[in-house]
Amino acid sequence: MVFDAAMILKKIPDVFAIVFSLVLLAAVATWFVPGGSYDRKEVKVGDTTRVVLVDGTFQEVDAKPQILEVFTAPIKGFLKLADIIAFIFIVGGAFFMLNETGAIAAGIHRLVKLLKGKEYLVIPLVMILFSFFGAAFGMCEEAMPFALIFVPLALALGYDSLVGVSLTFLASGVGFAGAFFNPFTLQIAQGLAGVEILSGMAYRILVWALITTFTIVWVMIYAARIKKNPEKSPMYELDKERRKELLAQQAEMTNFTWRHGGALLVLAAGIVFMVLGVVLWGWYIKELAGLFFAMGLFAGMLAGHGPNALAKSFIAGCKDIASAALVVGFAGGIIVILEDGGIMDTILHGMASVTSSLPKLLAADAQYVLQMGLNFFIPSGSTKAALTMPIMAPLADLSGITRQTAVLAYQFGDGFTNMIIPTSGVTVGTLAMAKIPYERWFRWNLPMQVAFFVISLLLLIWPVLSAWT
Repeated sequence: MVFDAAMILKKIPDVFAIVFSLVLLAAVATWFVPGGSYDRKEVKVGDTTRVVLVDGTFQEVDAKPQILEVFTAPIKGFLKLADIIAFIFIVGGAFFMLNETGAIAAGIHRLVKLLKGKEYLVIPLVMILFSFFGAAFGMCEEAMPFALIFVPLALALGYDSLVGVSLTFLASGVGFAGAFFNPFTLQIAQGLAGVEILSGMAYRILVWALITTFTIVWVMIYAARIKKNPEKSPMYELDKERRKELLAQQAEMTNFTWRHGGALLVLAAGIVFMVLGVVLWGWYIKELAGLFFAMGLFAGMLAGHGPNALAKSFIAGCKDIASAALVVGFAGGIIVILEDGGIMDTILHGMASVTSSLPKLLAADAQYVLQMGLNFFIPSGSTKAALTMPIMAPLADLSGITRQTAVLAYQFGDGFTNMIIPTSGVTVGTLAMAKIPYERWFRWNLPMQVAFFVISLLLLIWPVLSAWT
């Protein structure tokens, strides 16, 4: 039997077809799922104000079946996720300007030489760092641009692009799921659940260490297998072409110039300012986009590029990343349909009602599974916390589990599947930046998601049995 990669690719739906099919499915659901609505109120959590659902106020209302709205949903999705889409365009253009300096190729070339025979060290060192960022300050969107750096590095070290994305995106996602400090999920959820902020820290650090270690081991085993037999990679054919381009770039490098060094210093300074900005100054999408844009400009100028060359590089980068922005907008359309159709609160209410009559351990597991299901419809961690914790916390009391346990169930349900669901703008955007087809990432990451599911159920046992507070 002859393996025909081209024939298989033709049979796999394009990511746009997958996402728009989900828009259609959501529209069909608005015709059959009853409409419903919760009352909402504003609650102060730390320094921010959140709109939360009021427990016990759910009432049925008329649904608004969606028909022609499926054609306007992607447009509304663009408006809903405009900040992420703009971020993708700016970062794509900025990194193209940086890449045109040749500094990244030159830096990778030198790093590969330095790591000769010790390539495996890159995986644990980088993944621990990014997992810590995810756990400590909620790195999520911020990890997206690093695919443009670490995918070429992984290819140069003899791995594949899946390993490159795992170094940053997967690692930060795992840290996000097992966070011990994350202000965007853990602290908001604890505040809304009436739990002392940052309590239960010892067990949370243990959880983070366990799942980070597990993920690193998983990726290292896969990376070793791919390095030994590259044909086993799902990305083999696509990576082969990219590896040729990378080798061609490196072949043009006669030496490492001061201009390359200057551009890499600009990149390093940008990363430092990103961390400081997020942790100390509350930076988010707008500020980070501006930071990356400035980084691209300064790196280009250090390389001796004039205004016209910089403009052309930026536009070329935006063109190269346009598919990522489009997919994000379409994915946002799914949420728009559910909200405009009046069934989002019904879905939430139906899921939440399941847990109150179950035994303690099953109630905790059910909360985790329900949060995981809701994550498909509400990928934003802070939004989901605001919508679900005012309901899940009282349900935890009724089920005999602690609210601290309910918060952990929320974290697991929110975090792990973010790395695979097509409704996450960060996921589809990162994969587009890395030039990894969504369907290939899905098939590769699915066994890991099954493992995360089992690990999450196991890690919920002690909090239930010990009445963790």
